Parts: sequence; structure tokens; C-alpha cells
Amino acid sequence: MIIEQIVTNIETMDKAEIEKRHIEKVYLESALLVKRVQRVTTDHGKDIGIRLKNSRDLVAGDVLYMDDKNLIMIEVISDDLLVIHPRSLHEMGTIAHQLGNRHLPAQFENDDMLVQYDYLVEELLQELQIPFTREERKVKQAFRHIGHSHD
Repeated sequence: MIIEQIVTNIETMDKAEIEKRHIEKVYLESALLVKRVQRVTTDHGKDIGIRLKNSRDLVAGDVLYMDDKNLIMIEVISDDLLVIHPRSLHEMGTIAHQLGNRHLPAQFENDDMLVQYDYLVEELLQELQIPFTREERKVKQAFRHIGHSHD
């Protein structure tokens, strides 16, 4: 089976529509969500090729295939993250500047900044006394590096 487009996302589906289908999951690391072409296997052992026609990243909950009885969706594996809890705008600005200088991608959930675990960033947060926790957490989308050069 080759998937060329995403059917929908499970979060936009009606609960009754989901419950009447058998669900298979494709477990992916968040880094693989940016790959438009890849070969994956469902949790039931079904091999699937993904070759997306449009240039979009996969997102947690994307439905790759659906018929009247079955549904195959993307499930993201938990990442090892530093969850930064700045107490003020000053702390947020300080750590955002430091991480930006390192070109480290971040995501935001509510008032928390999420970055993939890096021992150097952990040491920086300790040095700056900015509160953080290290957690295994699922993210909905990939940590994407933004292309940039210092010309």
C-alpha cells in the first residue's frame, strides 16, 4: 500500500466514526515526521509506503488510510525533552536568545518551552537558574530546524 495524501486527522473526526473502525497505528519518532517519503510498518505488521504528493510534515493523529471498517493513523513516540518553565518575560527572553544562538528548535505548549534533551542546554539552564524538568513527552509535530546562515 502506498499513501500519497493524508485522509484527515483523528482529532477532527467524530468519536462515533472512530469507534466503528479497527485502528492500526504507525509509531514514528518525531524526527521522522518531516520525511515525505518513507517505508513504515503498522503495529499489526502491515508494510506501508508513504510518498506524500504535497510538501507537508506528518502530524500526530494523521490518518493515512481509512475505509468503512479500518483506520491507519500516525502515533508519535515520546521524546526525551527539557521542559522549560520560565517565571518571567526576562527569563523567557534570556533562554530564547541563548537557544536561538545555538539554532536549537523549540516548541511551545501553554507557558512551557520544549526542546529536545541536550546536556549542554541542561547545564545552561542550571547556570542561569531557569526552572526546567526533564520529561518523556509526545509532541504533535517534528522539531524543525529553520534554515539560516550568518552571511
